[in-house]
Amino acid sequence: MDHPVPQKQELVSHTTDPPDFESWTREELIARLKELSYSSTSHPSAPSQTSSASKTDLDPDQEPKSPSKSQKLKKSKSSKREFDFSAYPTRKIALKFSYAGAGFGGLAWQTGPTPLPTVEGVLFAALSKARLVDPDGGLEGCGWERCGRTDRGVSGAGQVVSLYVRSSNRPSSTPLPSSTTETSPGASGDVNPAMTTNTEGSDLPPLDALSQATVNSNVAPASTSASIPTKSDPEGTKDLRYLHTLNAILPPSIRVYAWAPVAPTFSARFSCRTRHYKYFFSARNLDVDGMRAGAARLVGEHDFRNLCKLDPAKQLTSFRRRIVRADISPLVNRGGNGNGNGDGSKGMHVLDLIGSAFLYNQVRHIMAVLLLIGARLESPSVISALLNADPDESDGGRVPVVPEGETPPPRVTCKPEYQMADALPLVLWDCEYAPEDAGWRTDDTGSDGGSVGLHSQLVGLAERAQVEATLAEHFLAAASEFHAPAPPGRYVRLLERKRLESVEVVNARWRSRRGLNLSMGPGRSIT
Repeated sequence: MDHPVPQKQELVSHTTDPPDFESWTREELIARLKELSYSSTSHPSAPSQTSSASKTDLDPDQEPKSPSKSQKLKKSKSSKREFDFSAYPTRKIALKFSYAGAGFGGLAWQTGPTPLPTVEGVLFAALSKARLVDPDGGLEGCGWERCGRTDRGVSGAGQVVSLYVRSSNRPSSTPLPSSTTETSPGASGDVNPAMTTNTEGSDLPPLDALSQATVNSNVAPASTSASIPTKSDPEGTKDLRYLHTLNAILPPSIRVYAWAPVAPTFSARFSCRTRHYKYFFSARNLDVDGMRAGAARLVGEHDFRNLCKLDPAKQLTSFRRRIVRADISPLVNRGGNGNGNGDGSKGMHVLDLIGSAFLYNQVRHIMAVLLLIGARLESPSVISALLNADPDESDGGRVPVVPEGETPPPRVTCKPEYQMADALPLVLWDCEYAPEDAGWRTDDTGSDGGSVGLHSQLVGLAERAQVEATLAEHFLAAASEFHAPAPPGRYVRLLERKRLESVEVVNARWRSRRGLNLSMGPGRSIT
């Protein structure tokens, strides 16, 4: 008589009586052993069938608990390859870009928290998002250099940075990673691994596919001493669309205009020939001719210690700088619409100041004095007096030149107290380089308009700003019916004001507070 094979629910006994194996046939025992073998292989952690009743009884066919959603996501991310920047060629380039300074806490990256994001922080985050630079390497890792540092509120129309970025094509000796395997995670999400048609010979995701993310500029880029990659791409390969990609990621207040391939020895800071600043102002009730006469005295090499802000941490002892152009002209729109109010003599004007290098807040100090001249509170000769500042030139060999018949200016070795001009109207207009050092170019226009689209964006911003300015003018006109301007207060002329401490005293006190005993020669700096 055949005995039935025990069912699964009989495999786990809730009593201490063992099964009666003696009455089982050979076939029944083999079937039982196979079933136990299968159960042991599928559930190695299940308790033994001979465990005591005090153990937790489990169904041998019970499935293990499924991993949680967070565990699955963690496993999925960890199983994907990190983006290997060393597997791709790099090149050194320069980027020319603009930014509206009112919305940023200055140009330069800050190590500590800032009330507003910095321009470099936002730009570096965009480069990282596009996988053009390695975020782990930080600014030093990509050889980052800026042309001119601007403070909070100051804008830039032609700022330049140089750095190493990922390039379009890899050398033929570098093996291509398989496009059918796992994708590389992006900075904030996965990216379609489809081959790009914008770059020849590249299996990277299209840059355009990486350009729709929000930039987080609050995450500090690491400052490391990572070696800068030097792999080059083959001659004649098609370039990545740096401008289109970055402008799609960046906020509208930062626009990248052009880029240039540069030599490894190129420096955005030290290769610059001249820096051109513009300061915009309303000429209402100002003596513009007097301001022009004062600005003309700035041209040449002079000591500008009285026309800058002293930073003792730099330990500067020489303040001589050369100005090659300083003039004031009416502001005329490039569209030919004048300056907005039809009165060229009283509308918006601009100071153009060009030099090889500038001191800390030098342009804003110069503009403050020129505005005092325009308000008829100072004469143009005060510029010559403030430039006659070098205490070592007692023989008068470097006394500023004055118009014929004018009394030689007094020597002013310590800066008078006065407030520098506002930051909002100041713009770093351009940074000039030798044509052979930086040959500026734009992206291939392609089907999306390229530079045409960028131009349209900026036209829209300019028109909106003109509307806002017109509204403000009409608000002023409406209020003038009921409110008069404040009466002028008592004015103390610049050369009669209290003087600040000399450069030597300020530098010595800074060194003393830090326990330094440095003998600084002329023109030396510890930074």
